[in-house]
Amino acid sequence: MTDPAPTDGESTVPAAPVPPVEAPEGPPATLWDRMREDPQYAPEHLALEAVRRLGPEAAQWAARERAQRPDAPPEQLADQAVRKFVNHARLSGAVSGAAGLPGAVIDVGVLAWTQARLVLHVAAAYGADPTSTDRATDLLVLQRVHKAAEAARLALGVAAGRERAGALFGSSGDRALGRVMLQLGVRLARMAGVRAAKRMFAKVVPGAAIILGTWANSSATKELADRARALYRAAGPRQIPGPRQP
Repeated sequence: MTDPAPTDGESTVPAAPVPPVEAPEGPPATLWDRMREDPQYAPEHLALEAVRRLGPEAAQWAARERAQRPDAPPEQLADQAVRKFVNHARLSGAVSGAAGLPGAVIDVGVLAWTQARLVLHVAAAYGADPTSTDRATDLLVLQRVHKAAEAARLALGVAAGRERAGALFGSSGDRALGRVMLQLGVRLARMAGVRAAKRMFAKVVPGAAIILGTWANSSATKELADRARALYRAAGPRQIPGPRQP
């Protein structure tokens, strides 16, 4: 039996289109190259590059949202950012979790990059300047790469120096790829909150990989979001500086 056609005075309302799911963005290729060449300082390289590339994006987002919704409190903007990037983290785990060890390394790299975007957007929501180099320090402490800001700043200085040296003298290229990928994966997994090495390597197991990747990524990202909100909320409202005048 077919449904009756609408009578006079009745109208059909088309269903609202479902917005496409935005795929998580991963680190740029130049950053992957830098981290493979210097896996010991991979988190520091990622934090520095995140502030350079993602800080302006977060500042523009916060300015746009405040212009459209001037009465929106910081908590509301932070909620919006957290929802978006927790979803990105969940998706990255589901997409790349079943691709073996190289896929697991890519997954934690994408996750760490997504988490950096989250922290910088949360900082901007609460009025902290997401383009400041202080945010790189915040990232490393919030992601528990370093326990204290002073240690994080020191490591960032070392990584920045090695970055400049690599640009001047080139890469050594003499280490086995498998060993580099393993070290890089462990460092990025720790940065992204995937604490136990077992959790990362379990992604390689067929069947369990996708479920574990999805759960581990979203759980770690939610915990990071809570720490970031507590940090920037406690700092109080601040005004992000506008563009510098020439």
